[in-house]
Amino acid sequence: MVFLGNSRQSTVVRFKPSQGEGTKTWLTVLNREIVVCNLCPRLVVYREKIAREKRRAYMDWEYWGKPVPGFGDSKARVLILGLAPGAHGSNRTGRPFTGDASGYFMYPVLHRTGFANQPNGTHRGDGLELRDAYITAAVRCAPPDNKPTPQEIATCASFLDREIDGLKNVKVVVALGKIGFEAYLNYLKRRGQVTSKAPYRFVHAAQYHMPNGKILLASYHPSNQNTATGKLTDEMFREIFLTAAKLSGR
Repeated sequence: MVFLGNSRQSTVVRFKPSQGEGTKTWLTVLNREIVVCNLCPRLVVYREKIAREKRRAYMDWEYWGKPVPGFGDSKARVLILGLAPGAHGSNRTGRPFTGDASGYFMYPVLHRTGFANQPNGTHRGDGLELRDAYITAAVRCAPPDNKPTPQEIATCASFLDREIDGLKNVKVVVALGKIGFEAYLNYLKRRGQVTSKAPYRFVHAAQYHMPNGKILLASYHPSNQNTATGKLTDEMFREIFLTAAKLSGR
C-alpha cells in the first residue's frame, strides 16, 4: 500500500569529544549521554526496579538497567524506529530488540533480508552485526506496561533528533508501530519539514514519500502480542524489509 503525499534529581551529563577521535565521534558521544540520562523519574524507578528484581529465568543475569542506546551501522540507509526497550529484553541486555520475543522474531527476518550477519541476537557481544541498518527507539528506557507517557516521549526526543540528524545516509525509515511512526513525524515537525501530521496515516505497509526526500515505511510492531495472534506474520514482516531494501537502493 502506497500513500504519497521520586524525589530523584533529574540530570543529564554531557560529554565532549577528545581531539583526534574518529568519524563515529558524534555517535559515541550521543550514546554516552543516553546511557547516563535520568531525566524521567518514573522510568528511572521502573528500569532499576526490574533490574533488581529480575525475572526468574534470568536470575543469573546482571541486568543492564539503564537507557539503551541505538545499535547498528552508522552509515545505514535504513533506519528502524521502534517504541522502547522491553523490561526483560533490552533493559536486561542493553541492546535494542535483544533477549525477548520481539527480537527473536525480528533478527531472523533481518538476516534473511540481508540486514544482519546472523539470525540470532541474545546478548551484547554475541557477534551480531547490522548491515546498512540502524535500530533506535522513541524512548530509551523500559516503560511500565510498555506505555511511555507523552511527556516521556517528548523528553527523549532530543536524543532521537540528534541521532537522526547524524545518520546522513538514511533513505528509508521503517517505523515499527504507531508510536515509532508518530515519533518520526514529530521529528519532521520539529525540524520544520512537515507542518501537519494529518496526511500521514499509520497503516501496515504504507509508504510515504516525505518532504525531506526520505521514505517512511509503516509496519506493525513485532511485539509478542502482534506476532502470537497473527496480526503480524513472518511473511508480512519479511516483505517490509524486502521493500525497505529495494527503496533504499540496496
